[in-house]
Amino acid sequence: MGKEKTAGAKSDKTFGEWFRSRKVQKFLVIFTFMFVPLFLLLMFTYIPFGKMVQFSFYNMKYIGKRSFVGLKNYVEVFNRPEIFKSLLVSLYYMGGAVIQLALALFFATLMVFKVKGESFFKATMFFPYLISGIAIGFIFKFFYARGYVLDSIVALFGVAEENIPYWLQDTKINNISLAATSVWRYTGQNMILFLGAMMSVDANLYEAASLDGANKWHQFKYIILPSIKSIVVLNLILSISGSLSAFEPPYVITNGTMGTGTYFVIMNRLAHENQKVGLASAMAIVLLAIIILCTVAQKLFFAYVFDDGTDDESKAAVRRRKKQAKKNQGAVERGSSHEKEKYQTVIV
Repeated sequence: MGKEKTAGAKSDKTFGEWFRSRKVQKFLVIFTFMFVPLFLLLMFTYIPFGKMVQFSFYNMKYIGKRSFVGLKNYVEVFNRPEIFKSLLVSLYYMGGAVIQLALALFFATLMVFKVKGESFFKATMFFPYLISGIAIGFIFKFFYARGYVLDSIVALFGVAEENIPYWLQDTKINNISLAATSVWRYTGQNMILFLGAMMSVDANLYEAASLDGANKWHQFKYIILPSIKSIVVLNLILSISGSLSAFEPPYVITNGTMGTGTYFVIMNRLAHENQKVGLASAMAIVLLAIIILCTVAQKLFFAYVFDDGTDDESKAAVRRRKKQAKKNQGAVERGSSHEKEKYQTVIV
């Protein structure tokens, strides 16, 4: 009887005691840390994305009536010449992305080998990434303006003013000028990413290579580059995918005029100036599909060409080695068959 009362007393907990128990508190902490991020992600990412997909099937403005048009907006995206012509402008930014990654890799390699003023140089290179993209646009708008900074620098080298091109008006060079602003801004960021990956390489490898007579180029080619190959591939994929959505330089500096309008600038113009919200939403969905296809294609290409940075040989090197071995085996077999025929001829 006494034991039953004791068990009942232990099981009879008030709500406050139950709520303060370790098990309940643990569940509440887990639920809170899961619920808040998921709620914010749902509220500001997935619901707006779902609404954008919905809007892409309507002929609508921001305010007013909307009419369902089905796939008409998507057909118009593929039929408008200025939309896909703007994708060609992205090629300039892709070229700039390759240049910026090459420069970032070069500067990061220099700092791995300990140069003087490393900290100052690192901070100077990374600083442009901290500046707002809109502010950078206004900086370069005056930098390229006729008679301002860049023209003055070129004139110092004896170039006559009439021979200096219009950096933002000349359609042969204006997109290159705009792509250069992205190179200036993002080189430092990629340099820091490469430098972080390079710092994880065992320093004893450099010492061993130096003792074996390897110079800095050999250390970069055979130690650094294979060790950070996965980071290089990842940065290249992100940079090229980001080039498709370039917006700030052409929007702020030229407002997309004179053949500098990128896909995002044209989409912004249709949505906010022309109030074609449905068409702009369809453009956004098409751009998303293009970025996904480009990313998958790059991933498959680099997976085919390179290994994951952990093997002694790349997949391409393995294929070449197997192909050469097969060729050598064929030559040996042909040589042996030739010797057999010669031997049989001698016997006859």
